[in-house]
Amino acid sequence: MAQAIASTLQAGTLSAEELRKMNAYWRAANYLSVGQIYLLDNPLLQEPLKIEHVKPRLLGHWGTTPGLNFIYVHLNRVIKKYDLNTIYIAGPGHGGPGLVANTYLEGTYSEYYPNISQDAEGMQKLFKQFSFPGGIPSHVAPETPGSIHEGGELGYAVAHAYGAAFDNPDLLVACVVGDGEAETGPLAASWHSNKFLNPVYDGAVLPILHLNGYKIANPTILARVSHEELQSLFIGYGYKPYFVEGSDPETMHQLMAATLDTVIAEIKEIQNEARSHGFTKRPQWPMIILRSPKGWTGPKEVDGKKTEDYWRSHQVPLANMASQPEHVKLLEEWMKSYKPEELFDENGKFIAELAELAPQGQRRMGDNPHANGGILLKDLKMPDFRDYAVEVSKPATVAAEATRVMGTFLRDVMKRNLESRNFRIVGPDETASNRLNNVFEATDRTWLAEILPEDDQLSPDGRVMEILSEHTCQGWLEGYLLTGRHGLFSCYEAFIHIIDSMFNQHAKWLKTTRHIPWRRPIASLNYLLTSHVWRQDHNGFSHQDPGFLDHVINKKAEAIRVYLPPDANTLLSVTDHCLRSRHYVNVIVAGKQPALQYLDMNAAIAHCTKGIGIWEWASNDRGGEPDVVMACAGDVPTLETLAATDLLRYHFPDLKVRVVNIVDLMTLQPETEHPHGLSDKDFDSIFTTDKPIIFAFHGYPWLIHRLTYRRTNHKNLHVRGYKEEGTTTTPFDMVVLNDLDRFHLAIDVIDRVSKLGYTAAYVKQMLYDKLIEHKHYINKYGEDMPEIRDWKWRYYGADGDQTPPQRSSGSDPTPSHEGAEGVATRG
Repeated sequence: MAQAIASTLQAGTLSAEELRKMNAYWRAANYLSVGQIYLLDNPLLQEPLKIEHVKPRLLGHWGTTPGLNFIYVHLNRVIKKYDLNTIYIAGPGHGGPGLVANTYLEGTYSEYYPNISQDAEGMQKLFKQFSFPGGIPSHVAPETPGSIHEGGELGYAVAHAYGAAFDNPDLLVACVVGDGEAETGPLAASWHSNKFLNPVYDGAVLPILHLNGYKIANPTILARVSHEELQSLFIGYGYKPYFVEGSDPETMHQLMAATLDTVIAEIKEIQNEARSHGFTKRPQWPMIILRSPKGWTGPKEVDGKKTEDYWRSHQVPLANMASQPEHVKLLEEWMKSYKPEELFDENGKFIAELAELAPQGQRRMGDNPHANGGILLKDLKMPDFRDYAVEVSKPATVAAEATRVMGTFLRDVMKRNLESRNFRIVGPDETASNRLNNVFEATDRTWLAEILPEDDQLSPDGRVMEILSEHTCQGWLEGYLLTGRHGLFSCYEAFIHIIDSMFNQHAKWLKTTRHIPWRRPIASLNYLLTSHVWRQDHNGFSHQDPGFLDHVINKKAEAIRVYLPPDANTLLSVTDHCLRSRHYVNVIVAGKQPALQYLDMNAAIAHCTKGIGIWEWASNDRGGEPDVVMACAGDVPTLETLAATDLLRYHFPDLKVRVVNIVDLMTLQPETEHPHGLSDKDFDSIFTTDKPIIFAFHGYPWLIHRLTYRRTNHKNLHVRGYKEEGTTTTPFDMVVLNDLDRFHLAIDVIDRVSKLGYTAAYVKQMLYDKLIEHKHYINKYGEDMPEIRDWKWRYYGADGDQTPPQRSSGSDPTPSHEGAEGVATRG
């Protein structure tokens, strides 16, 4: 391979004129990058540089930027030469000045921001806005044309790149990975994405590992291993590495040009072979390892200390300008070394012969529509979710697996969108475990590694993507959505925390882009969290954590939505809504185990549309005031609330109970805080202003208090939820351990409804006895008592007559299950 590149170099990939122009273009990008970090005024250095021309606060990162600029210039050449459809992902996101500079030089920046014109005045504004109040961040931010990857947090560039390439057969994603980023765990796992890239239907990813040797104050690992070890590492990952190494600009330009010509030819050969003869084996995709000095072309030394090719060039090589006036002179010399008078005319316009090196129109990486995916987004073809309804003639009497029902719906979503290839499901090896396996009737798992004869549901053409790296799953899906497609991430609830920080970054991206006029809305990022805290029967405490909801709700209301559908029909309604939505993060929490069903489809739609509602069929306060409000959010809390209500109504026929179920958690916030929030008047109407509220919640109790602390009746709100008590035990014992069970909930009511008084003492004692009986039973038999396992709603009469049946003597609360027809279901 080295011989092939050497012979190309000997022939001269770049003519002398091409070399001169490309080097000048690179100088221009470097000049604009330095200007953004340092200058307030005097952008063309047409007068001697003074301290008043320099920003008082110097922010930004220089070290990685010249390498990013070098790569951008060379990608421009091959885009024009081969008419490539290319986007640029900058893993070293602190190289923001470089990407801004290059989109400015190619003209896209001024098209998106006409006030940043291509003249001296526009250049001055370009410089001033960088890391300046009211301006732009130092990263490759959402404000940067051509960006789908901010890169402020490291580790996700490669996963984003592959996500963008899936189902984009014409797209080349150039992905620059910084050597600091290469030390992160998420990045290490994401190199395996090449085992999922099908050259028949997908685009290509060209990873460019940029080794400049240093992080903020330390060397980087991959820059300090031998050439042979580095080469072996990436061959082991399944890549064909090409090395571009050096510091002499002329030699490096020639080597990079030759290498890019070689790898583009190989990519085209791989794709042409697969698209002509079908997929036969996983290809060895090329990659580039670029080794160049950190802070390349910057000051060699500052104050007698090595700066270029050392960690001191990482951020701002010349700082403390006011206290060290000699640094102003050094800055002027540095910027003049790029010879701006050869690059820009006297009015600040980029020289025409250099400007023509950039591609035109949407071939410019800053204007590629894939980097503004909402432009390309098309609606999913959706089946009618009502067709998948579970028949519920009487609430809480029939059982179903909610996510299995959802899986049947997703199967047909997948089928209807196979031709358009714009919908994928990702997850860490849990699609079948989470009861979504009906989707395999429509498609297989994506798999391009070896397939054995006994393997099933593995195929290069599969559209369910599973890898045991939540980071990679999240990165794939983000890249897929940001380039204009749709998807769903299914995950065990406890381990979605692994991508907390990635969620943060995506939510921030959505919030920011909502206020950038040229950014189009993309499809929502949809999470299904299942195998949840209350049903980890064999995994135990390590798998019990509902705290992702707390994390999500920290984000801005304009970006996030949280749904806790209590049964299969509400889950269908919520799923349909989320798949159709735009520019949100939707979190759906739903159980996968067999569970009672509560609402028929019409009632489910009405309930989900409102997001919150009184369940009249379970309540008996119509026409008057309730004595207590029993509220619930989540499938298991709903079950326990209903069972507690059943006990209360059985033993205290005169007690007026109102049952309220919450599907959309954001309805609890005031309407001033969230667009789904209830007004104070509506909230008071549902929850009253002075009655006890016993709230059974899926997650940590304090989250409900956070959402409702401004409400009138907050002082009477008592929340039960998960309180970090768990182990390997029975399903009911999990709720008992956390005081969320029906017996504790009923006791809470007895303690808070004064009218029950001393007459309730016997019932309260019976409830405590039941808790003792439960413990003895599970320790002896290893499963919950039959009256728990087989519980169904006790019906109190037909046609809405809710007079309870005659109670038997004694205090046995076990329902008979033999009641007459119940009242009609209502959302």
